[in-house]
Amino acid sequence: MATNTNDPDGAKDLKDADVAVVGGGPAGLSAALQLARYGRRVLVFDTGQGRSTHHQTNRNYLGFPDGIATTELRDLGRRQLAHYPHARIAAHRVTGVVGDARRGFTVQAQGHVWWARAVVLATGVLDHFPHFPDWQEYVGRSMFWCIACDGYENRGRRILVVGHTDAAAGEAMQLHSLTERVRLLTNSRRDDISERFRRRLAAAGVPIVHDRIKAAEGSDGRLSAIVTRGGERLPLDALFSIQGATPETALARGLGLRLNAQGYVDVDTEQHTSVPGVYAAGDITAPHSHQVSAAVQEGAQAASAANYFLYPPELKAD
Repeated sequence: MATNTNDPDGAKDLKDADVAVVGGGPAGLSAALQLARYGRRVLVFDTGQGRSTHHQTNRNYLGFPDGIATTELRDLGRRQLAHYPHARIAAHRVTGVVGDARRGFTVQAQGHVWWARAVVLATGVLDHFPHFPDWQEYVGRSMFWCIACDGYENRGRRILVVGHTDAAAGEAMQLHSLTERVRLLTNSRRDDISERFRRRLAAAGVPIVHDRIKAAEGSDGRLSAIVTRGGERLPLDALFSIQGATPETALARGLGLRLNAQGYVDVDTEQHTSVPGVYAAGDITAPHSHQVSAAVQEGAQAASAANYFLYPPELKAD
């Protein structure tokens, strides 16, 4: 019989675990599922936030010919994990992780304490979307961040790229290969687009509007126009936000994990971090390739590495 993993206190009867997984998106759920299938006792901490809680429909994950909503994929993952009675999901925000591979790790969350022999961090990133009234309702419906995820569905449509750097200019040029109706809005006091990219945008007929968003027009999650502080009205069908994202590395920094130059957790090909017994998976590990497929693979790899770490010496080949 499946265990109810949606209980906010689902981990109250499992204070000690083999592995604590922090994050309940595709990477964290994939790691938890693999660990459960290895027979490991798993605690998943999930606050119900992050990219996989947006309104987005994922259409480039193999096996779903009609696409699948990211929220539905989360629900399916939780249902799948519920078949393993030694796995629990707790709706607690982890505030700290301390310890080491020899003593184990103490996980602190909202006045509660758990202990685990190993940790998988799958805490993701915080996207910097443009903020205007009810902006959250548009994310995943007509406001996007990823050309690989949502570019194809917006071919031939009116697209507004928002960002003030060469990364935004590059995204505008890439989207121009899908539609000729592209504009770029800096939405910043700064305009850091280089002359090289300005020439490319001009040659492609992509105008740059150096202004900031005042308001949005739209309904039911569908944007129809952006109004700038300067009074310009920019009609659109889709907005692609290229304002960056911040990796959620507070726990990683607390553990002393090595970060790369972009501020993401440094991992090897098996998702080992610089601290033995700690693994990282998903968007927290790199500034690029933020795809569900990559997150699921990294979560599974982190689980396999953590499982091997937990074996006694006589079961290891090295």
